[in-house]
This record gives sequence, structure tokens and C-alpha cells, in this order.
Amino acid sequence: METEGYRCRSSRYIESGQSAVPSSVLFAAGLLGNVLALLLLGQHRRRSRSPGGRPPRVSAFYVLVSGLAVTDLLGKCLLSPIVLAAYAYNRSLSELGPGARGEDEPGVLCQLFAFLMAFFGLAPTLLLLAMALECWLSLGHPYFYRRHLTRRLGAALGPAAAGLCALFCALPLLGFGAPMQYCPGTWCFIRMAGGGPRQLGFPVLYASLMGLLVLAIVACNVSSMRHLYGMARRQPRRGPAPAAAPRMEELDHLVLLGLMTVLFTVCSLPLIIRAYLGAFAADFNENADLSALRFLSVNSIVDPWVFIIFRTSVFRGFVRRVCRR
Repeated sequence: METEGYRCRSSRYIESGQSAVPSSVLFAAGLLGNVLALLLLGQHRRRSRSPGGRPPRVSAFYVLVSGLAVTDLLGKCLLSPIVLAAYAYNRSLSELGPGARGEDEPGVLCQLFAFLMAFFGLAPTLLLLAMALECWLSLGHPYFYRRHLTRRLGAALGPAAAGLCALFCALPLLGFGAPMQYCPGTWCFIRMAGGGPRQLGFPVLYASLMGLLVLAIVACNVSSMRHLYGMARRQPRRGPAPAAAPRMEELDHLVLLGLMTVLFTVCSLPLIIRAYLGAFAADFNENADLSALRFLSVNSIVDPWVFIIFRTSVFRGFVRRVCRR
């Protein structure tokens, strides 16, 4: 297998001069945000319980956002400890786990890490698309939304998205694509530069799928923002608090949708760009690849804050005070 350009592909130790601080900060921030989000979701479910003690009726959005928080938390708990262990033992991922069958192949732990990186990059994006579609349908097509979007459908979408992502991301383990150890030796992903169509077909397909999902999410959110803006304009600007409350609530959602759209696009585009540059321009800049993967991992940190924590009454009150000023 041709592997020129990847200087850390077979290294046994971590590249000198590297620090575990960025990985530790990302892990701590993701863990804190997702645990706090799950606690808030559980509190909301307990408050929604009927007086008779029966389980509350939850919406499809509640099911989807719960699945997103669990997925992001699971990704942090599976990937970050491996990176921190590599720093602690000063061993690369291929050296830290069992060896591979061939000399040029990465170790078993490196291959598993590459699969998990691809999976936890794609699965939350599919869930975000489902949530964007849910929001767009609830605002633009309320009759269709009430008739067809149920809690059972939301509960079925999560496992279905996870199964499809797992099958797709397992293709490099079956020969379509190649897992590769990247510098500084603490992370592995799909090979994105050099080689033939068999090695580069998967990263191009992965980046294209991610790009289509990003475009679909942005389109749904922009349409939802347009509906919210129209609803806010139809509400009275001044008057007693009960009359102005609907307008402020729509402005809350408008701010959150705009914030989520910008952050998600900024975090996702670097990896898509790096995959295309590596495939068509043979760009072996591993520092840029590492930065792109860190940007993608920021999504799992931002998601719980945007979708759950920023929707609390404290944040809504802050937004309303800012809008009034």
C-alpha cells in the first residue's frame, strides 16, 4: 500500500512537542455539557408527568434531542479516553493496541478508532437533520406534522440512523477505504490523501454525504427562521406582557436557530474541505487534518448547549432583556 506523505503512519511513539491539554479540554467540555443536558431532559420529563403518575407524552423533538445528547456523550466517553491513554503511556494508537496482520496496516485499536471517529461524525449529523426537518415541518406544515410525526417515529429514527451509519462507516474495515494513523500518533481516521480509487473513494463519498447533510440542515433551518420571522412580525410589538410573550418566544427560537446554523456549518466544513483537498490535490498537511477533526468534535460540545441548555428559562430571559434594549 502506498503511504508516502504520512510521517506518523507507523510510528510507535507520540510525536515530540505535543500536549494533551487540547484533548483534555474538549473531553471535559463535552462531558460536562452532555451530562448537564441529560439531567435537564430528565428534569423536564419528571415535571411533565401527569397528576395520576402516568408517563408524560413526549414529542418527537424530545426523543431526537435525547438521542443526540446520548450519542454525543457516548462518542466522548469512547474516543477521548483512548487519546488520553496514548498521551499517558507515550505510545501511538497502533502500538497501544494489538498489532495488525500486515506491516503497513495500522493496529486493531487504530482501526477501531477510525471507525468510531467516522461513526460519531456522521450519526449526530443525521440526527441534526431529523431535528431540522421536525422544526421545519412543525412551523411550515403544521397539519402534516400533527398527523404523521409521532413519538414512535422519533424513537425509530435514532436506531435506524445509527444502524445505517455503522454499516456505512464499516466499509473501510472491509477494504473500501483505508484506516490511517495520523500525527501526532494519538488519533486515526480514514486515509484522505494519496493512493488509488479504492483508498480515496470512501473519504470522497463520506465528505460528499456530510456536505449534502450540511446543505439540507442549513436549508431547513433557514426556512424555519423565515417562518419564525414572519410569525414574530405579525405579533404586536408593544403592549402588556401576555400579548408580547409569543413574539419574544419566536425571537428566542430565531436566535437559537441562527446560532446553531452558523456553528454547525463552521464546525463541519473544515473536514469536508480537507477530504476533497487530500483526494484531488494530494495534500498531506496532517496538522490541518487534526484541526479539522477537532472542529468536528466541537459539534458534540455545542449541541447540548444550543438545543437544551440555551432553551431554559434563564437563557430565554437573558435574550428577551437584550432584545428589549
